[in-house]
Amino acid sequence: MAERGHCLCGAIRWEITGPRLWSAYCHCESCRRNCAAPVAAFFGVRNGDWRWTGQVPATYASAPGVTRFFCATCGTPVAYASEKYRGEMHFYAAGLDDPADYRPGFHVHHAEHLSWMMISDDLPRHPHGGNDGENA
Repeated sequence: MAERGHCLCGAIRWEITGPRLWSAYCHCESCRRNCAAPVAAFFGVRNGDWRWTGQVPATYASAPGVTRFFCATCGTPVAYASEKYRGEMHFYAAGLDDPADYRPGFHVHHAEHLSWMMISDDLPRHPHGGNDGENA
């Protein structure tokens, strides 16, 4: 069964037909600023296992080799792609039609977390990327 998601206004929609490769919270400054939130919840999907079903999102190159996808109408961030993670797209979990089903597996870039945000889970915390330098 496919998972679906959309932006705030509904213009950007996507469908995921394959499995999630991973699910995580990202605490990096770039993701926080992109979402205007203390943490971003992401999951990775292999290219070929997802597709845009609404309008194609606008893009922004936030760093060399990094593309962020967002709705040009309402501004909602919807996805992230990086040359570091060729072959996969990273979607924001809060954009899922049913985000209550999302279950993160770990924290990345925890070294950048905001000290005033209390985290009470016992998930693994990677100071940098998922393998201390790799995911999200």
